[in-house]
Amino acid sequence: MARRLIPTLNRVLIEKIIPPSKTTAGILLPESSTKLNSGKVVAVGPGAKDKAGNLIPVAVKEGDTVLLPEYGGTQVKLGDKEFHLYRDEDILGTLHD
Repeated sequence: MARRLIPTLNRVLIEKIIPPSKTTAGILLPESSTKLNSGKVVAVGPGAKDKAGNLIPVAVKEGDTVLLPEYGGTQVKLGDKEFHLYRDEDILGTLHD
């Protein structure tokens, strides 16, 4: 039975994208050139409420590729996969091709 984590409030579940360490031709890439800290949004919470009780929705949606801060988030292991939980306001932006 596979478990699925649904974040609470304004939290976002992210699977970090691990950049390749070498090209398809087998050339090793230096660590500094593969250092973009990004991830794919796996699940989002419903959002947080403001002081008046109005729901403030999360700014990202499932499937978005996002730019993450260098530090932060909570590491979560589900089965053999590793994920990270971030608050919506900690995500730096979305990445588009």
